[in-house]
Amino acid sequence: MFTGLIHTLGQVVTQTQNRLTIAAPMSYFPDVAVGDSIAVDGVCLTVTAYDSQGFTAATSPETRQRSTLGQRLWVNLEPALRVGQKLGGHFVSGHVDGVGSLTRSERVGGDFWELDFSAPPAVGRYLIPKGSIAVNGVSLTIAQVLGNGLQAAVIPLTYEATNLHHLRPGDPVNLEADVLGKYVEKFLQPGATNPALSENFLTQHGFMGSGSNLVQ
Repeated sequence: MFTGLIHTLGQVVTQTQNRLTIAAPMSYFPDVAVGDSIAVDGVCLTVTAYDSQGFTAATSPETRQRSTLGQRLWVNLEPALRVGQKLGGHFVSGHVDGVGSLTRSERVGGDFWELDFSAPPAVGRYLIPKGSIAVNGVSLTIAQVLGNGLQAAVIPLTYEATNLHHLRPGDPVNLEADVLGKYVEKFLQPGATNPALSENFLTQHGFMGSGSNLVQ
């Protein structure tokens, strides 16, 4: 489990069909060990080797097919969340739901940025205003829903400290929708195992209806 708060950028130095080697300042990963998980552009990968210069992670054909891994030189890195650590972003599993693309990038209000992204229907169904989404592993708040896509307002620190500032319109990005929306959807499906959780229950408790944006 991750939070979407990027610790540092890494640079892909070598890659094969089953392996990715990334140069990174390992001071951000002082307790790293073989078998640990690190999110690379939002994709949960397992460390197979490491040294003071970086680490190597295994990548399956399925992972490459469903993500942008191997297509970008600079990647966002985040170690797995440990028990007792602060959760500053939102719950991110490291399982990419789909690949979207940057459609617009505009500097507004000084150093702030507005970024628009397209998203496949598998992601678009979970987008809500003021909800959360992980873009290349970065936890962002959705400012507006644009059809199946979204607009996010990005603060200067996030923009400069991640590979979001490397993106140009048309560039692909990894997208992971908020897992909470997926659970709500599952519980509302016909035949759900918890009959107490219904649209009426959610409306009564403020999770649905005219006063809420959690479920649409």
